Amino acid sequence: MSSAAELHPPGPRGVPPLLARLVDDAALFPPTNASMSDAIEAHLQARASERAGVYSLFLCPASRLPELITELIKAKPVKPIALSLVIDTGLGGVPKAISIVESRTELLALRMVEMPAPSDVDEVWLERVSEFVPEDVIRVVEPRRGGAEWLDGVRRVVEHGSWPKIRCGGANTENFPSVDEIADFLSVVSGSNGASFKATSGLHRAVRHVDPDSGFTHHGFVNLLVAAARTLAGQDVREALASTDAAALAKEAGALTDAAARAVRGLCASFGSGSLASPLTDLEELGLL
Repeated sequence: MSSAAELHPPGPRGVPPLLARLVDDAALFPPTNASMSDAIEAHLQARASERAGVYSLFLCPASRLPELITELIKAKPVKPIALSLVIDTGLGGVPKAISIVESRTELLALRMVEMPAPSDVDEVWLERVSEFVPEDVIRVVEPRRGGAEWLDGVRRVVEHGSWPKIRCGGANTENFPSVDEIADFLSVVSGSNGASFKATSGLHRAVRHVDPDSGFTHHGFVNLLVAAARTLAGQDVREALASTDAAALAKEAGALTDAAARAVRGLCASFGSGSLASPLTDLEELGLL
């Protein structure tokens, strides 16, 4: 199975190791819900920009693959789009979806397959995932959060050689994990040598904040990176996750050595963002780019 280091090589044009290939393009998903044509246009522009090294994969639901291929034929990309295939058609639909992608290698390069897990995340189900997904493609599995069973599921996903995914927000308050839940998740994943995870949803900004429209408190992706660094160093993880001190978080993140930053990204591999512009704006304002 591919490693986080292989998926996220050092970014071009001076992008530091902590931020290289950090942001996956989730424009097709809530809250952005972009049209396919708009999402592809924005992705190709971002990939050709000076900050291209911050961006990684394009996320597409399996159910929208035909639409994606149609738009890419029109767009004529110079090189294939690095794709994360998000399975929304059930585990049984994985082979067909992968076959479609692999039939259009001039347009798409499959790097990752993501899917929700059943409530029990049993070994039989995980073994089927392995059978369906090629060995050189990263498998990302999202156990259902809640209680000790959730963390047991995370452990089983890691032990199976897949990446667990943590959802950090959504349309309802229950979609937002607590600081304690994220800290526990980090502890479980970091406890397995070489394990990586992916984050999704809710990480719209760099630093923890209250959204003025919804009133929800959102986690920050720089908080998550600093928390991952502290997890690896045996320091106070919860304080990093709960902090709203942008300057202090930026200082701590910016002070990481290249080796420490690569270790952090080996653990916290990437996160999906509905906006490609917002993460860069925040990183530039914090002085991290």
